[in-house]
Amino acid sequence: MILFIHGFASCGLGQKSRLLIEHFGRDRVLTPDLPFSPAEAIAFLDRLLDEQPVELLVGSSLGGYYATRLNQERSIPSVLINPAVRPWELLVDHLGPQQRWCDGQPFEFTAAHARQLETLYRPRLRDDERYLVLLQSADEVLDYRAAAGYYGGHEVVIENGGNHRFENLADYLSVIDHFLQRNQAA
Repeated sequence: MILFIHGFASCGLGQKSRLLIEHFGRDRVLTPDLPFSPAEAIAFLDRLLDEQPVELLVGSSLGGYYATRLNQERSIPSVLINPAVRPWELLVDHLGPQQRWCDGQPFEFTAAHARQLETLYRPRLRDDERYLVLLQSADEVLDYRAAAGYYGGHEVVIENGGNHRFENLADYLSVIDHFLQRNQAA
């Protein structure tokens, strides 16, 4: 089973998760909508991982940050797409009323949420964690160099150009599939 973890103000079912479903099959990809609170999102994901036989995490942006946090105590191979490394620093500029992009649902991003994100931060990763990090150098939201440095001891692919949405993810589905197969055999 593959668990897709969406980013800030997004939904589980979007462009990236639809591509994963098309490639791997609907019965193999979980695409939940996460709670807006980071603490509640991590608790929700922990419960889901206790209940489902997840063999791969795929996290986009803030979802990549959450996947990294989950791997502090779990050893699940993870594909991270333009992952956030220190999201509280970026999102502090977005305190207040927000709207989810996929369906317009309103929510409030608070200073408490920013602090929750900061408490989830891992200053160092273990060498035995398995990551495939997909970065695009023209990401307009996150500086790809932060993720390239943070995940530098792991498998990092940097594509010139692109954007935060990683619109050509379809070109990497076979790479993701190969990463999953290698880690299932390990």
